[in-house]
Amino acid sequence: MLNQIRDYKIHSLLPAALFAVACLLTAPVVTAQEQSAQTKEVKTEVAQIKTVKSSDAAAAPLQPKWTGYKGVTIGMSADEVRAKLDHLKDKSKQEDFFVFSEMESAQVYYDDKGKVQAISINYVNDKSAPDAVAVLGEEIQAQADGSIYKLVRYPEAGYWVAYSRTAGDSPLVTVTIQQIR
Repeated sequence: MLNQIRDYKIHSLLPAALFAVACLLTAPVVTAQEQSAQTKEVKTEVAQIKTVKSSDAAAAPLQPKWTGYKGVTIGMSADEVRAKLDHLKDKSKQEDFFVFSEMESAQVYYDDKGKVQAISINYVNDKSAPDAVAVLGEEIQAQADGSIYKLVRYPEAGYWVAYSRTAGDSPLVTVTIQQIR
């Protein structure tokens, strides 16, 4: 985690530092005293940027809005899933397929130990499909054709969540939760 924070600080400060160096290199010839004042000013600006980024890194980790589906979460056993969800249409050691209506279905994928590693929910032309804000906590800009896609990683939670909506008058909305490996 500390390495990620350090890398984040380094990568986020690099453009500011390069800009500062470029400004100094392209500035007209100045006296040593003027250059010293400019350097102090740039160092102050970089320190201020570093302070803001440090406080961002220390903030609470990004928390997912969706942590599961109808009580099913990453890491549950297949037996626990089947006890929580009815409407099991097809099952196997690797995957269960549930059909709740013509408009809503879900697939639950299992790892080699029989634990949930991914959940994918499909809403077909259904007004009850969640919007991106309900799933990811933010509005997503649609493409020109009306389609939407965004994936957000939650390393602290151990999984990612993706929201996808196809274009057209009868869009398919898919919400996927998958374990990060």
